[in-house]
Amino acid sequence: MKKALVLLIFFNVVLLSAQKRAYGDGEWLKFRVHYGLITAGSATLEVAKEELNGKQVFHVKGFGETSGMTSWFFSVEDDYQSYIDVDNDIPYRFIRKIDEGGHTKDIQIDFDHAKLEATINNKKHDSIKVVSFPKDAQDMVSAFYYLRNNLEIKNIKEGDEVLLDMFFDRENYQFKLKFLRREIIDTDFGKVACLVFRPYVQSGRVFKEKESLTLWVSDDDNKIPIVIKADLMVGSLKATLIQFKGLQHSFKIIAD
Repeated sequence: MKKALVLLIFFNVVLLSAQKRAYGDGEWLKFRVHYGLITAGSATLEVAKEELNGKQVFHVKGFGETSGMTSWFFSVEDDYQSYIDVDNDIPYRFIRKIDEGGHTKDIQIDFDHAKLEATINNKKHDSIKVVSFPKDAQDMVSAFYYLRNNLEIKNIKEGDEVLLDMFFDRENYQFKLKFLRREIIDTDFGKVACLVFRPYVQSGRVFKEKESLTLWVSDDDNKIPIVIKADLMVGSLKATLIQFKGLQHSFKIIAD
């Protein structure tokens, strides 16, 4: 599996919702990941309310790992974390600790929103660097939760695009998401009404094209990812929600 950036797919993916808080303390999601016909591993996302430097935050932890035969030839353990202000949905700290087939990173980024400066602590190389970032920029984890709470989708139309400033590793870039359609899909839980999005990704390294990724999220107040599909440079990836708990709202199943 080229580079199994399982969590990158999840965290670069953007969601929606504006009227109610879509997530909260205790939310936990688990996904099964397939590479082609092979079960490649699993990933989890969980939220806990904590305190960081005197501020109330949601500590979001995302973890993904390979399993079974996939681990024999390409072992992956990815740990992504973000500390998000409970009121303003802005990140204060981002952690990326990964081991992908021996390729490792151990980075902590602390965001100073008053100075618009990010302090990047590269623990692997024992170096610290300060980089400026745009106002209200998100990290790759906080973006997922920010848009669940703040993106208005009531009047969204097919073809509408959403832009978001994002800071990743040590660079600023603009993330773009396109709304495709509403669709009802079959899941392990039953039929679920979904909103379908096309997150634009960088082609040529992991993904085959800029439009290689498609996301289905629940069309309810939770706005959780149900299915993610990606066409990679080598093969295809599919991630499916298999377990959940601690949702803030009812998970809607359509009766036959």
